[in-house]
Amino acid sequence: MSLPSDAELRELTPAVLAVLIRRGADFATAEDAVQEALISAVQTWPDDPPRDPKGWLVTAAWRKFLDLVRADTARRGREDRVVAEPRPGPVAGGDDTLELYLRCAHPALSPASAVALTLRAVGGLTTRQIAAAYLVPEATMAQRISRAKRTVADVRFDRAGDLGAVLTTLYLVFNEGYSGDVDLAAEAIRLTRQLAALVGEGSAGSPEVAGLLALMLLHHARRDARTDADGRLVPLAEQDRTRWHTAQIAEGVDLLQTALQRDQLGPYQAQAAIAALHADAPTAAETDWVQIVEWYDELLRLTDSPVVRLNRCVAVGEADGARAGLAALAAVDPSIPRHAAVAAHLHEKGGELSVAARLYAEAARRAPNVAERDHLTRQAARLNVLLRDG
Repeated sequence: MSLPSDAELRELTPAVLAVLIRRGADFATAEDAVQEALISAVQTWPDDPPRDPKGWLVTAAWRKFLDLVRADTARRGREDRVVAEPRPGPVAGGDDTLELYLRCAHPALSPASAVALTLRAVGGLTTRQIAAAYLVPEATMAQRISRAKRTVADVRFDRAGDLGAVLTTLYLVFNEGYSGDVDLAAEAIRLTRQLAALVGEGSAGSPEVAGLLALMLLHHARRDARTDADGRLVPLAEQDRTRWHTAQIAEGVDLLQTALQRDQLGPYQAQAAIAALHADAPTAAETDWVQIVEWYDELLRLTDSPVVRLNRCVAVGEADGARAGLAALAAVDPSIPRHAAVAAHLHEKGGELSVAARLYAEAARRAPNVAERDHLTRQAARLNVLLRDG
């Protein structure tokens, strides 16, 4: 009998946690118990693999839960409220995993705490893995997760949750990308697939779940082309499109088309449509910028986000020329991150190289990460060389 892979083991985590909570366990203690059961599984399964991995984990986690409750005298009164340990055997049907997603994205949590708790409770990652992904000490992440668990401890399963908050949390996970020993972009795709299966195609929220999954796949398909051999950032227009993952693009487009047929347009579907238009272009020069501007207009109608307004300026500049792009940019708050970078691009497109070089340098000073800072610095240097030699 083959043992479950790490990914398969993580798939079981939310279902096991949901069983414990359904039996009366409080969220925080149940989550700790599941993590301890997972550790035991890693230690014992290679020599003694179970016939029913989920049932084994439920039994082990329930025993760990009872041990944790008994060990804490301040919580001893809860022992009278939990049922006796069930006899080993098949686990009863039912899946409360969706409620776990909703609980982990509770509005009382900060976005950072919601992400951390989702990765731990639903994703099955260890505190060490999450800390490494966020480049913070393990003790710091442990405190953040502990506070988050206390915050949602009294959230009941019979209270309606916000699916939109879950999607936002998963998108935040995706945007963390790659760091530590866990590919958070791939993890976000895995969790969003799971959420899509839980929500079901016929539900009211399914088009946006599908839209988010499509958006992730379309962006993730370009991962190998985003950096060169030296690890330097490669802009979309300069990427080697033969390195894009066509299977992921095809899946993303199919998901998006199915979602759009429901005629329940949401922000993630609109963003996915923009990503699909980029993916559909054989070359950067063949990009349908007019359609992209139209989708940005739809997105602004849905969100009115200043970041969307900023990105729309780039599309307008490509569709209607640099002057039109700069005119649109004049209405955008200059304090928005990457405003100077967009201005630099549009001024360069309009032939104003000295202005563009100065703005690239300014954008580099404000860059949110090293890769982007280095790219913008090189852009400024490139234009300065042209100005000097011209």
